[in-house]
Amino acid sequence: MKTLAALKVLVVEDEALVSMLVEDMLGDLGCEVVGPAAEIEEALRLAGSAEIDAALLDVNLGGRPIFPVADALKARGVPFAFASGYGEAGLTEPHKGSPVLQKPFREADLRRVLEGLAAQVA
Repeated sequence: MKTLAALKVLVVEDEALVSMLVEDMLGDLGCEVVGPAAEIEEALRLAGSAEIDAALLDVNLGGRPIFPVADALKARGVPFAFASGYGEAGLTEPHKGSPVLQKPFREADLRRVLEGLAAQVA
């Protein structure tokens, strides 16, 4: 299990203010931010090749669903959590049961979810 310190977290978020807030929270927790990616294409590129331990995925990226990125991460064995204002109701059937951070969230919520993801990192 990895600790949160130095955990490399891919951030996929299309709203600049939310992205900056998440980056600040991750920094406070000692994590290293990868990205952030604001578009599906960039997110897919990073999900497929970047050195990452975990990912935080906004469910809706500019009106496009994030699920292809989640599937690319799953194929690599990279644990991830969705961030959504809709909670688990915003997920498609194959993705139900994945960790979800309900927006808006606090740093304590982010820490709890990241600790769960870090536990899955070899």
